[in-house]
Amino acid sequence: MNSTTKTTTGNAAKGARSDENLNQLRLLPGRRYTSSEFAAAEWEQMWTKAWLLLGRESEMPEPGDYQVEEIGLESILMVRQKDGGVRAFYNVCQHRGNRLVGAECGGVDHFVCAYHGWKWGLDGGLEWVKDAEDFPADTCQKVRLAEIKCETFAGFVWVNMDPDCCSLREYLGPVWDLLQAFPLPDMRRYMALTTRVPCNWKCVHDNFNESYHVGVLHPQSSGHIDDNYKDTGFFTYNNGHSLMKMKSGRPARRGDKWSEPTPMLETLMHMWELNPDDFKGRPAAVREALQQQKRKLGPSRGYKHYEQLSDEQLTDFMHFFIFPNISASITADGCHFLRARPSRNDPGQCVFDNWFYATEPEGVTTPVVLPGAIVTTVPRGTDVPHEFIEYGSRSLGLGIDQDMSANIGQQLGFQSRGYKGGLLAGQENRVRHFHDTIDGYIAGHKPVRA
Repeated sequence: MNSTTKTTTGNAAKGARSDENLNQLRLLPGRRYTSSEFAAAEWEQMWTKAWLLLGRESEMPEPGDYQVEEIGLESILMVRQKDGGVRAFYNVCQHRGNRLVGAECGGVDHFVCAYHGWKWGLDGGLEWVKDAEDFPADTCQKVRLAEIKCETFAGFVWVNMDPDCCSLREYLGPVWDLLQAFPLPDMRRYMALTTRVPCNWKCVHDNFNESYHVGVLHPQSSGHIDDNYKDTGFFTYNNGHSLMKMKSGRPARRGDKWSEPTPMLETLMHMWELNPDDFKGRPAAVREALQQQKRKLGPSRGYKHYEQLSDEQLTDFMHFFIFPNISASITADGCHFLRARPSRNDPGQCVFDNWFYATEPEGVTTPVVLPGAIVTTVPRGTDVPHEFIEYGSRSLGLGIDQDMSANIGQQLGFQSRGYKGGLLAGQENRVRHFHDTIDGYIAGHKPVRA
């Protein structure tokens, strides 16, 4: 928890190990994913101490608009205030413990408990009590909803159940500035799927924290994403956050199997007025050409935010991990937002959110392309509902389906007495960093103030 910011890039993650790398070897025993005792320690020492990304600001535009999010054992109520700010409270009436709000979202002037009718203001104050004279004098005037530390950033609402926590900016450290480059607050939601998956929440983020699996599990992506770890950037930061930069706009260079642009690259090239025939025999050159065309044509097409992005941000995937449970693949044109939340009482289950936000360039009417190997589009301006689905009842997208199948297989393997704990490669350093941070919390360490 007290390590300084570290970076590891391509060549530093090669298979040949130095003594330093040997000292960093660690195993991941199956009990970390199956033990109720370990899950309880995570809850008490980590989930209730870390900043958690929950609601979306734009979905609560007016005073009294609210959202409710479930996280582990808690239900958290976020509500827009009359002064424009957002406050968060535990979703529980202080009279006899009834769940105060049952809906996922809505808009109210005040909250009324359905059990005894106690009325609560948007600021958490108690406004009315039935038969108030029957209570000890003045006691009701002192009762308030239990408030939680709450801040807004990057278009989202963040909360921390630790009353003595550091600020969100201190907690995020360099990630705060890195995220500022992208127009996240202005992006619109075009996919929102939530399901319960039979695996531990850490399986999900172990997977998204490395690219080692990409060429094997997602062979369909090799035509437009270079998954070679020697050309991938791996960065770790204080408090468990990390970043993985994967080059896109060119095929994977493992074995140099690609001699001409793939269909996915051709689609991108046509969008940006490039002729695929000009890149036969040299598909790796497509990435730089796309960067130049986006730089040249983007602003005039309404993509004003391109002016604040670097060349690599115009084409590549920036895979952020925000500890403890946000994996966000951000590109110049959207954010694939992936979140796993722990089950209330089963370490072998988690709640998984698969959401996608797209930029809204002025004057652009072309459909939004959703993430996945099979091209799926949604008309611009679509109001996409939040859907809760039963796992397996429909596809989550080819890539995510592949990820979840592996995560479920892992969870089964973690229960085997034949599993000895695994071994992490250098390019899996973000997985190592993730688990080291969890262990730091369980040991009682506070997040580092940047």
